Amino acid sequence: MKYLIALLLGIVVGIATFSAMLYFNPFSGKQSISPLAVSSQQTLNLNYTAVPAESLLFTNDGESISAPHPEKTAELWESTIRKSRVQVVEMMDSRGNPVGLGIKFSSDSEATRLLNSEAMVDSAWHIHLPERGTLFIGQTENYWAYVRDIVVAAGWNSADSWRGKWNRVMTAGPNAIGTARVTGGNGEFAGIETEAVESLHATAYSTDTGPVAMDGNVLVSLPDADPRQTAQQN
Repeated sequence: MKYLIALLLGIVVGIATFSAMLYFNPFSGKQSISPLAVSSQQTLNLNYTAVPAESLLFTNDGESISAPHPEKTAELWESTIRKSRVQVVEMMDSRGNPVGLGIKFSSDSEATRLLNSEAMVDSAWHIHLPERGTLFIGQTENYWAYVRDIVVAAGWNSADSWRGKWNRVMTAGPNAIGTARVTGGNGEFAGIETEAVESLHATAYSTDTGPVAMDGNVLVSLPDADPRQTAQQN
């Protein structure tokens, strides 16, 4: 019997140790500064609400913490898309003025490797800025820090919630320096190829409804204007 008890204790200790190492992984980098922060190029700074209930539209499989919004919005329950989410939001400038519309499609990635602190999501933005043009952004995001610092922390809290100040760059690729790929659609952005990063700022989360107070930011690096185009416009 004592050997069985020792075996069980060993298993429990092993699981606890493994969980602790996974949670406090020392190799998990904390990227809180945008790779574009040191860029000398002009940037386009767009903000949006990352709270599903405050979006113009949000939908998922209908079984996740965050419910589709508004009511009666079609759910993505089909097997091929049930791990996907769609969010439609107003895009704001740095002063909080509405400047356009953003549609974000995101899906859980098969590249997720929790042992490497990688909870990956593949996402794409279609951003329309009236009188300026459209942008398409393709990226890979890493939600490991979000899950560890906010979701798990809320689950451990007796109030089933988390409050604090949390900032994180979510974009992890596909570009080599960890930025997203941007393609211009039309208008002043037609034909451009550039990069972007997306970050989140959270202050409150509930295990019942998901994000309570969370904003997102998309920072796009704008290439210098072609002197020939400028001359033609003048």
